[in-house]
Amino acid sequence: MNENISRLMDGEVDASELDAVCGALNRHDAITTWTCYHVIGDAMRGSGDPQEGFATRFAKRFAEEPTMLAPSRVRPSTVATWGWAIAATLAAVTVVGWTATSLVGETPAAVAKAGEASAVNAARVRPVTIPADYLLAHQEYSPGAAIHGAAPYVRAVATQGGDRP
Repeated sequence: MNENISRLMDGEVDASELDAVCGALNRHDAITTWTCYHVIGDAMRGSGDPQEGFATRFAKRFAEEPTMLAPSRVRPSTVATWGWAIAATLAAVTVVGWTATSLVGETPAAVAKAGEASAVNAARVRPVTIPADYLLAHQEYSPGAAIHGAAPYVRAVATQGGDRP
């Protein structure tokens, strides 16, 4: 294991065995070896002896640093925000108003004339009477007159009161 830790620190571990070597570092003796090798490397580089109380000083400085979870958002000025909101509201009201006036225009008089014309035409139309025997003879050509689930010859036929066959 010590050889693998040394190779890992020197950057000589292949990508295929990297997961296995890093997974083996979970054991206590492997962590001790890792720490020892780093101390040896520091001594060989001449970075000096570990100073007394380093961990305590580091923890104190770390606790004094402000915690920043996310950078603060730059908020636009409230005057600009209100200005855009008012402009958007006015634009929406203008579009709705323009559309409504273009649709209404002279329509009430036109609607009244159309209503009169339909009343006159309705008065001129005579009811069309179709003989019952004709309907019976041509019932198979009716596109949707069959009652679903009933016999094929059952049909709904309406006749006027005095025209019974």
